[in-house]
Amino acid sequence: MESFNQYLDTVISFRKELHRHPEVSGKEVATANRIVSFLKQFPPDEMITAIGGTGIIAAYNGEKPGKTVLFRCELDALPIEEINNFEHRSVHKAVSHKCGHDGHMAILCGLAIKLHLKRPDTGAVFLLFQPSEEDGSGAQKVLSDTKFKSINPDYVFALHNLPAYPKNQIVVKNNTFTCAVNSIIIKLKGITAHAAEPEKGINPAQAIAAILSAYNKYSQPDSKKPKYCIITPVHIRMGKKAYGVSAGAGEIHFTVRSDSSVEMKNIAGYLEEKARSIADEYKLGISIKWVQTFEANENNSTAVDLVRVAANSNCLALLEKKTPFSWGEDFGLFTQKYKGAMFGIGIGKEKPALHNPDYDFEDEILQTGISIFHHISKQITDADKFNYRT
Repeated sequence: MESFNQYLDTVISFRKELHRHPEVSGKEVATANRIVSFLKQFPPDEMITAIGGTGIIAAYNGEKPGKTVLFRCELDALPIEEINNFEHRSVHKAVSHKCGHDGHMAILCGLAIKLHLKRPDTGAVFLLFQPSEEDGSGAQKVLSDTKFKSINPDYVFALHNLPAYPKNQIVVKNNTFTCAVNSIIIKLKGITAHAAEPEKGINPAQAIAAILSAYNKYSQPDSKKPKYCIITPVHIRMGKKAYGVSAGAGEIHFTVRSDSSVEMKNIAGYLEEKARSIADEYKLGISIKWVQTFEANENNSTAVDLVRVAANSNCLALLEKKTPFSWGEDFGLFTQKYKGAMFGIGIGKEKPALHNPDYDFEDEILQTGISIFHHISKQITDADKFNYRT
């Protein structure tokens, strides 16, 4: 039987090719085509394309019926100008892979090679290349696609690379792994007036200040305490650069983070009520819109145990994280619907942070990600050999 090791350089080269040609959420057409071309070299038993937009599912089936597992990665990049000068830097201005999705895709492609060389004994393994994770819309698009209805996996898994953690360290956590994240846009409508006679208009400045103050007081950023909640102002606009005019309209945007999707609903209710109350106090019209919603990623304890077993079997350091990551991940929609887990792999303590313009994925963890995913798949589809109850 062929050894996977001879293909590792192929996976690394492909990761760099993906890095050179990034595409933002919803525009991942060329990226998807590259993935399809790569997979055709290691043909799955079935390939579904254009799922949830540009998504792809590759299925590797066992000889007998059994449990099924889905592994998910992300196709999209970010609207960030890359400042790296290495050979595989982005060829597209102001677009780059600064979250490591190129590496996540390469890991799934490496897993595809392993599954092609040796099919599962039973059941099936599905590889999902998901679009539009960064804007929070991709998971819902995939799950709502009629082409996904036939998949119905017993387990779902995803990973994320982690700067500031030791290289190849596996980071796990039961229950909430990543926070619920929601963004609110508040638009205020008053009356424009001459700046010399502001009393003849209704300026939104005081209301904006009151909303900022109220939300700041409500924020509870200590993840070790109850009612954990981070409320961050990200954009404010009011009036125009016209010094003779008292502004008659404005808007303010916040991102909101909680370690519970249920609690997020309570927070959202409070924030809306408070904003409307302040708008009424200052006699302003108001409209509120929520965007880029990420459900909390709730890890199933049995699924996390499968990760732990895979890490220990591969002699990898394991960190049990005490508190959730504060960033959002739309994989939370999958873990709401199916038993599953997301885990992290450290890429090095000195690596630039995610979304930084000088970030790059660490190729040395590709083998680790592939091995962990593959071991998880074997525990589920070859469960009798592993004597592990799933």
